[in-house]
Amino acid sequence: MDTVLGIDIGATGIKGALVDIASGELASERIKYPTPKPATPAAMIATARQIVVDHDWIGKPVGIGFPAIIKRGVSCSASNIDKAWIGYDAQAAFSAAFETEEVVLINDADAAGLAEMCHGYGVDRDGVVILITIGTGLGSAVFNDGVLVPNTELGHLHYKQGVYENYAANSVREEKDLKWKDWAKHLDHYLNHLNFLFSPDLILLGGGVSKKFHKYEDYLTAATEITPAKLRNNAGIAGAAMAIHRVIAGRS
Repeated sequence: MDTVLGIDIGATGIKGALVDIASGELASERIKYPTPKPATPAAMIATARQIVVDHDWIGKPVGIGFPAIIKRGVSCSASNIDKAWIGYDAQAAFSAAFETEEVVLINDADAAGLAEMCHGYGVDRDGVVILITIGTGLGSAVFNDGVLVPNTELGHLHYKQGVYENYAANSVREEKDLKWKDWAKHLDHYLNHLNFLFSPDLILLGGGVSKKFHKYEDYLTAATEITPAKLRNNAGIAGAAMAIHRVIAGRS
């Protein structure tokens, strides 16, 4: 299939669209619904199913970017969603709801990273590339010579009295009404720490705040290349679609 449905599930919104696999571009209208509160499995799966129905895609392959550690289809964490997801066989539940066995779950930041490596600024980049998604939390995707190291969750590295995403996520900037400079000092500390730990050749910044890069780029000092992700906030949808397409292609 050259066109596949990708769904990007986040702590505040669930969005999906058909994706042209060859280009990584959206091939249909992007449909978005608020993430239910509480973000329980039943409520979130029902919302995701509505996106599938809206695209007349029941019974067809679907890729899902999900905000958790994903191992063999099971959600192993739940930092910004209901704790009922921990240990939950999410892939099987989504498959049942979508009436198809062709469903693949991938960590949401890993999905965004996959899209950037195939259709964004990560194309043909050797060495270590790190994508950081900046939204409700901080997601991460790490690649070495184009190969993904899954489920890194680098937003949970210890910082001050908590973890970095408690200080450098965009949700924190909005909730505390921080000036870009004041918020960026935490992001800058984070990126410098990543640079020290991994010596990346490129750091990509994704998520909704990537389109505001010009407002805080002057405050970032890490001694490596830093740039906003090319696919911006659609990377998660595109990468999720690419994940299921790769599985299907591998079987043929």
